[in-house]
Amino acid sequence: MTKAENTTRQKIVETARALFHEQGYHATGMATILRLAGVNSGSLYHFFPSKEALLEAVLESYLGGLGPMLIDPVEAAFGDPVERIFGLLDQYRQALLMTDFSYGCPIGNLALEMGADDGDVARLIADNFAAWRDAIEGWLSAAFSAKDVDISGLTALTLAVMEGALMQARVAKKIEPFDEAVAQYRKMLGT
Repeated sequence: MTKAENTTRQKIVETARALFHEQGYHATGMATILRLAGVNSGSLYHFFPSKEALLEAVLESYLGGLGPMLIDPVEAAFGDPVERIFGLLDQYRQALLMTDFSYGCPIGNLALEMGADDGDVARLIADNFAAWRDAIEGWLSAAFSAKDVDISGLTALTLAVMEGALMQARVAKKIEPFDEAVAQYRKMLGT
């Protein structure tokens, strides 16, 4: 792929990623993606034979960006593994406040919108959640290695707090449900 082709493909994926997050997958038309990306339909279909193929590329971009965009900065900012989780939760909190409670986890949003039987899309959504679990499980393992703690169960709870607190704050359009869930989680961890 030439540099120009790669740039065009990347522009299409970034535009689709923003629109799918903002409007949802089903509510986003291909014409809108084309217009906002500034490309013609030939360019789009050269890279993506279908809207679903474009969604798969978007999900792959989320998976590839998880480390550099979210995990790595938190690890650089916080030495303590448990505080990394709270640093990540604070990023969610700040996103909620900055977007007047319209921010939602893009993977969580797509998981709710897409069916569990959607083949490669469902697999890529599961892969994204698995990458989250792996990162969080690593932090929890480092924090509680010498203690008798169900790391897998605690990891599942951590993701439930992240996703659930975010959704509750969005629906309520206030930060208190998020803050209450995070405070209870911190209390449970004893930190």
